[in-house]
Amino acid sequence: MPQPILIVHGGAGTIPEERHPAAMEGCRRAAQAGWSALSAGGSALDAVEAAVRALEDDPTFNAGRGSIMTRVGTVEMDALIMDGTTLRAGAVAAVRRVRNPITLARAVMERTPHVLLVGPSAEALAELLGLPTADDAELVAPRDRERWEALWRNGPPDLREVLAQALAEPMDTVGAVALDAAGHVAAAVSTGGMSNKWPGRVGDSALIGCGAYADDRVGAVVATGWGETLMRVVISKTACDFMALGLTVQTAVEAAIRLLEERVDGRGGLIGVDRMGRIGIAHNTPHMAWAWTNGETLRVGIRAATSR
Repeated sequence: MPQPILIVHGGAGTIPEERHPAAMEGCRRAAQAGWSALSAGGSALDAVEAAVRALEDDPTFNAGRGSIMTRVGTVEMDALIMDGTTLRAGAVAAVRRVRNPITLARAVMERTPHVLLVGPSAEALAELLGLPTADDAELVAPRDRERWEALWRNGPPDLREVLAQALAEPMDTVGAVALDAAGHVAAAVSTGGMSNKWPGRVGDSALIGCGAYADDRVGAVVATGWGETLMRVVISKTACDFMALGLTVQTAVEAAIRLLEERVDGRGGLIGVDRMGRIGIAHNTPHMAWAWTNGETLRVGIRAATSR
């Protein structure tokens, strides 16, 4: 059997240099959290949930406790988890007051007959299961509150201005993929969405094949970036399809990023693992924070060798 491995990312975009150490350290800790689950006999699914929970708990990233604000000053989060063994998946979208959306997404997969729950209905499931809650004040990163207040200082901002600002900032959605000792893969992704997004906006992170995809026959891929463009090329499934055609995982994620750029002028990044435990990292943004470990080696970076 191939050696177990786990890789995480902390988002792609233009990450200010002063935030590089925190982004890399957060990814390192998340990789260690995921590996702890694997080394204790857990599944790939356990590992990616543990890794993403660690990233959600770190206000460095746009997920969980570091989420950004909608146009009306609230927090709405999306998350998805997928099991490559059965192709089961669970997702939540536009949820509020949930401390760890990735755990709620797993509950959707394992405790309901559904794949995707949104808004108050997803929050009701969290309440029923007694999952930890948090209000907006606990979930918003201070830097984003400052940005939001500056953008609204002179009245409602133009949506084009909002988009330009969002694309100029880190798109620090978080995610993880893993291969376990049984040869199974899994993927997980979580986000606070796009800065100053319209309430009710759902990005790629909650959608199977867009934010993430996992299939034991091929591998697993997780995306980050400008969600509206990632969705239009179904980027995570596209990368998996490239692997199914015989491309290596590294070549597959690179090809998917090229397609994103050429077809829809998109920006983002991908991490992937194939069924043999080989990994791939690609992005067309200046930076993407990542870490991977196989238990013997742990590597962390802020750029991939193939980034442009």
